[in-house]
Amino acid sequence: MNGSRSTRSSSLLLALAFVGFISLGIPDAIIGVTWPSVRDVFQLHQGAVGIVLVVSGIGYLISSFLSGRLVQTMGIGLLLASSTFLVAVSMLGFGFAPMWLWFVFCAMIHGLGSGAIDSGLNGYAAHYMSARHLIWLHACYCFGALIGPVLTSNVLATGRHYSVGYSIVGGAMLLLSVVFLITRHLWEDAKSSTSRIRVPIRGSGVLRNSTVWLQMAIYFLYTGLEVTFSQWTYTVLTESRSVSPRTAGLAVGVYWGSIGIGRVISGAIADRFGIDRLVRYCLAAASGGALLFAVRLPVEAAFLGLSLAGLGLAPVYPCLMSRTPQRLGVEMSAHAIGFQVGAAMIGAAAIPGLLGVIAGIGGLETLPSGVVILSVILFLLHESLLSLPDVGVNTE
Repeated sequence: MNGSRSTRSSSLLLALAFVGFISLGIPDAIIGVTWPSVRDVFQLHQGAVGIVLVVSGIGYLISSFLSGRLVQTMGIGLLLASSTFLVAVSMLGFGFAPMWLWFVFCAMIHGLGSGAIDSGLNGYAAHYMSARHLIWLHACYCFGALIGPVLTSNVLATGRHYSVGYSIVGGAMLLLSVVFLITRHLWEDAKSSTSRIRVPIRGSGVLRNSTVWLQMAIYFLYTGLEVTFSQWTYTVLTESRSVSPRTAGLAVGVYWGSIGIGRVISGAIADRFGIDRLVRYCLAAASGGALLFAVRLPVEAAFLGLSLAGLGLAPVYPCLMSRTPQRLGVEMSAHAIGFQVGAAMIGAAAIPGLLGVIAGIGGLETLPSGVVILSVILFLLHESLLSLPDVGVNTE
């Protein structure tokens, strides 16, 4: 009886984790679609989106670096409920912000909420779930990120204000917050029955490890590349290549959908294929997709390039997260995962923001060229990581 109850609880917990990652993805990709409208409403220049991304990234950084302490103090269930509520508030704030500074403030709230959800779930999954489930969790993020831009672009295509899209997403996030609040006890029950983590070493000791910094650099570049595709594809297609808003929004959705599908497939084959080899080949494919998107061919080629880039990027984040306890050891990885998520969010803010500034000077077509360069650098950094030995044990 107890075994059956435990199995049902584990299944429900896994489903809730999937929902949690969907809730992360839905709001994250919206700003790339709404930005031209937001920019015009507040009469801003093109590169001003970097302010939103940087402020959101700061919020992400703060909450991700504090995630270990927050989980210990609040528990994962309550952390998910409160953080999802913050994201819901930020979505409604984005939609009805009366001035630019209020919009920027909401970006901070969004970053704080999303960073806590991301770090808490990633840390939990890396230590208590299999690599396959971790990859599939991140696939759920992509499906959420697919829903967001498709929903919002259709709202805009019908002539409605972007606040309608933000309101729909904010309402959905409020409902999810209630679900996490009601089920918060399940996380603590599962953690206490499967705990494998000993008391971690101090964070300052983790930051003296060169492998930690290399992985942080990879996460910085990877997430910057991923978000650059999401953030700027719509603007490049509509304002530089004269593609219709509905088609451009669909292109962003196809990109995220490709990442989601890629993660479903890679989760099924990662153990047999080998995680390191899978990431290597996929990063090479992502570089090819970036190059295809950068070349100004008909829009069908752009769709193909975005699909290939999405499939290539698909397993990188979750596979590297899954390998962290093996590369660094279970105790060190308890801190390192938070640092990696923090570095990723800095990259998500800094890289597309910097490329936006460059685009304001050199034109929008400098953005796809920058993406090609980033993808090659990311491939080379991962090759450097593969040359280092593992110091941990397999935690699966």
